[in-house]
Amino acid sequence: MEQNELGFVEKVVSLNRVAKVVKGGRRFSFSALVVVGDGKGRVGYGLGKAQEVPEALRKATERARKNMIEVPLLDGTLPYEILGRFGAGSVMLRPASRGTGIIAGGAVRAVMEAVGVHDVLTKAIGTNNPHNVLRATVAGLASLRSADSVGEVRGKTLVAPRK
Repeated sequence: MEQNELGFVEKVVSLNRVAKVVKGGRRFSFSALVVVGDGKGRVGYGLGKAQEVPEALRKATERARKNMIEVPLLDGTLPYEILGRFGAGSVMLRPASRGTGIIAGGAVRAVMEAVGVHDVLTKAIGTNNPHNVLRATVAGLASLRSADSVGEVRGKTLVAPRK
């Protein structure tokens, strides 16, 4: 986990080398998938492609900062269970009690750490392709709504439950 000068958490999800065969041999190019978050409920991802690794990472980070979404968090976890879908991949995201930690693998873990979730249970279903898993996770998080926003839409006010 890398924290840069602006307070953003940057995580490299995948770094891929691709080859194009030309007359003189192979031409290599790199693609980088990066997640950027502020650890307080904002997260974005970006894909960068270039001839050199640092340039691909820079492009990916730049795109991730431009495409950030707001995620409602509740005491270091998610407000409710959600299933994010993208392509062949689905990601189940379930809130967990304090002290559980981030039970997630690869791309999902990177997103959860970047967004600032401390306790969550997740399962990637259908594919383990980091691109699709990442986009399914972000789609799930983007569809989360806080109790305040739901109350606003319905014209209701939130009241603390009676004990």
